[in-house]
Amino acid sequence: MNQSASRTPRPTNKVAQWLPAVAAAGLLGTVVLAGIALGGGGDDGEGVVVPASAEGVSQVASSLPPLTVPESIPDVTAEIEDAPEVEKVPLTRTLSKGLAGEDVQRVQQRLTDLGFVPGPIDGIYGDQTIKSVWAYEKLVLGVPSNAPTGKVTPEMWDRMQDPFVIQPRRPNATPDHTEVYLPEQVLAVFHDDVPVMITHMSSGTGEEWCEEVTISPGEYGNRDGEEPIVRGECGVSNTPGGVYTFYRQVEGIRDSALGSMWNPVYFNYGIAIHGALNVPLQPASHGCIRIPLNISESLQDIVGMGDQVYVWDGVREPEENGSPPPTFNWLDPNYETTTTTSTTTVPETTTTEAPATTVADTTPAPTTTQAPASTTTLPPTTTTTTTEPAGGGDGGADGGGSDGGVDGGATDSSVDGGATDGGTADGADSSGTDG
Repeated sequence: MNQSASRTPRPTNKVAQWLPAVAAAGLLGTVVLAGIALGGGGDDGEGVVVPASAEGVSQVASSLPPLTVPESIPDVTAEIEDAPEVEKVPLTRTLSKGLAGEDVQRVQQRLTDLGFVPGPIDGIYGDQTIKSVWAYEKLVLGVPSNAPTGKVTPEMWDRMQDPFVIQPRRPNATPDHTEVYLPEQVLAVFHDDVPVMITHMSSGTGEEWCEEVTISPGEYGNRDGEEPIVRGECGVSNTPGGVYTFYRQVEGIRDSALGSMWNPVYFNYGIAIHGALNVPLQPASHGCIRIPLNISESLQDIVGMGDQVYVWDGVREPEENGSPPPTFNWLDPNYETTTTTSTTTVPETTTTEAPATTVADTTPAPTTTQAPASTTTLPPTTTTTTTEPAGGGDGGADGGGSDGGVDGGATDSSVDGGATDGGTADGADSSGTDG
């Protein structure tokens, strides 16, 4: 996959020349507080530090100046000044899934040059090209996030050939930074203000949920365990807007409160950007940012620890929101678990009035002889709605009403469940266990 946008000459952008640098508040303090709130070793200052046994982990703590909302914000696109005249090649048909030919190859090349990720430039209009067109329609053409067609019409192709570039809303951020547009359901990674990955994504639904979850050893709620544990948790699937920094990443599959994520990169407690099989058009996660699985293969190669992450919620500017945490999970007081040998109630005996301290502190060892957690046969399931996301958090089980997981948090469980988003035009399928 070609991850790099061609270094097209940048436009002369007077706004960008004087736009003040926007800095993100550091996560060091909040990371430590997260450990305290989640019962994850806050007393020793560990915060979200992963046990030494976790492999493939990279993390960083950063401290940055206070946030400032810029006085003016660049448009999504900018025309290239003094660009040579473009000799446009007409498109004689509407491109859609399954078609092949040189016209498809030209579209794939142009999308790649703009920073989108249509997959191999092979002239085959497949699922990854469709998702790339979704992102183009939503970000550049302003198509509502649930309504892109995934098709390239002759009119769209004519516009796509104009000499323009995609530019960040926050130039002069950290040299490399990521922008997450929740209303558009699009994510963009910039290197020196040049887009290197623009992709379709799916974020939190805003729904409250209660489910059976599996927590692997080393995760919050099972930090010192040697076997996975299973229990019932509840949470709110919100993705807060704000300004954050990447502070931790893990290679490969990581199991957390709701399943598995592929190559997660964390920026807000347990909320991460990660690969998923199911990335529908509508929000579908428990708070994490799902991106197509094949794109996530190279995500950790193009983002770095300490890079800023700006999340737009469509209501306020990220800097106005600050760096709010997700809504933390709590134990499900009505949970019962069924194993192959017996049916027992949830091991926790305390109520969840103060979930922040009851989850990790009351979790029993996962190695009971009668009903070990590893024998549980019920996979996590999810449902999705379009209710407004809840803000704030009241403590919680595993680090965030998020599907983001390694640091706790109801994870987005990307890899081990859910129908793929396989390029369907309506992207309606948000089912499965992706969180």
